[in-house]
Formats: sequence, structure tokens, C-alpha cells
Amino acid sequence: MEEVEFKKVHDPFFQLNMLSSTTTNYPHHHCVWVSGPIIVGAGPSGLAAAACLKNHSVPAMILEQANCIASLWHFRTYDRLRLHLPKQFCQLPLMPFPVDFPTYPTKQQFLFYLESYAKNFDLNPVFNATVVNAEFDGRSGFWRVKTKVTEYVSRWLIVASGENAAEVVPTFEGMNEFSGPILHTSSYKSGECFEHKSVLVVGCGNSGMEVCLDLCNFNSFPSLVVRDSVCHSHSLLSLSPPLSLSLKNTIRDSIRKSVIQVARYRFLKS
Repeated sequence: MEEVEFKKVHDPFFQLNMLSSTTTNYPHHHCVWVSGPIIVGAGPSGLAAAACLKNHSVPAMILEQANCIASLWHFRTYDRLRLHLPKQFCQLPLMPFPVDFPTYPTKQQFLFYLESYAKNFDLNPVFNATVVNAEFDGRSGFWRVKTKVTEYVSRWLIVASGENAAEVVPTFEGMNEFSGPILHTSSYKSGECFEHKSVLVVGCGNSGMEVCLDLCNFNSFPSLVVRDSVCHSHSLLSLSPPLSLSLKNTIRDSIRKSVIQVARYRFLKS
């Protein structure tokens, strides 16, 4: 049975009949047969998957909804962003970061690296191709991946659209009455427009802590609200990118001030 299925995949007559049948079901879509895997998403994961496949002489088609690679890094990240881990833990397969890059590359350096990666492996995604549906056709044994104008058919599908592609904004009591701006970090760029203003930051993960620091650098007054207790130590700060003593003190002062603000908030709510 496996031999029969394998021969079907490489039988042009079978492919032609299968595509004709598919087009009949979706008369308004142009149908394209893809001999290799279809990859949804041209972010770091999608590019890495395509490069590894190409390294084994397996062609792949990348579908990307935006007009560029790594659109989340281009349009939905703040200005001061750096990689939160040393570069050797963030490099993509088969191509390390440039030697002259710092241990923690900036957002702009990471984007340059991704562009160089795509060029090096001759990866050419189909841009402005938003996938609206993907389903497995059990009768033919192929995936049917539909964009707004085209249906792509392949035996393999790789979804690399990213776990952070859609922002999650929880609902808080009183949000409707609040007159100030409410931003998700994907819309935050810098603290410049918050100078001398009080800002509440919800969450103390990598983004929350770095946004707090950025706000402090622009003379804002951030308060940090967390779900549980806050833990910080000298050992945690030593894992951060190389910082001057004054900047480390700024981080510690910001954390202490935020902890005091959180304690005061909890006291007032009790």
C-alpha cells in the first residue's frame, strides 16, 4: 500500500486528475500543485524549516501573510528590544550569527541576520498570501491550503505561524471608564510619549521588565502588577546583557519601586 501511495505522489497523471477534482470543488480558486512541503509563515521557524529541507534537496513553498519576512519583528516589537538569550542559543540551523555581532544582538541586527539567512539559502516566500483554511483530504491523501485567491495542494504541511502571532489582552474591571491609552506590548514602541506620566505595566516577564526599564529611561513613573510574588537577585541580573553599574542600579531601583507600588495596590484593594 505504501508503495502504491508513493507512486501516486510522483505520477503526473494522478496529480492532474486530483487537481482537476479539487478545482471543481473550489471553482473560484486558482489551484497550484506543490511537490514539496507547504510552510505557513516566514518567521524564524518557517525560514529554518525551509533551509533544512533545502539542505536535503527538498523544495518547499513558504506562504506569508505580510509583505516581508519576520513581520512580527518588523512591526510589532519595541525599539530597544534585544535578544533575551545569548546569540549562540538563538541562531538558526546551518548559519551562525556574524562573529562581530554582540552577545545580545539588537532587533535591527537580528532582522539583518534573517534577511541574510533567506538570501543565503535562496528562500523566496510568497508574500501577501494569508492562509484562510487548511484541511487534509483523506480521499486523496493531500493537504489543501487555501489563501484568498489560490488553493495550494501538497502531501505535507508545516505550520510556522508563531505562538505570539495574535495578541492577548485580558479584560479588567474599569477599562471602559479609563480615559488613558491601553496598549499591548506589540503596539508599544518606546517610553518617549509617556514622559513624566504614571504607567501601569501588567506582567513581569521579559517584555514587562524591559518596558518598565524603558519607561524609567524616559522619566516615566511605571508600576508593575504581577500575578504572584516578584523574585529578583544579583544572579539574575548577572545573566542579563553587559550593563554599566549605574544601569544595573536603575533596574534594581525600578524593581524596588514597582514592588512597593504593588504592595500599596494590594493594601488598598484589601
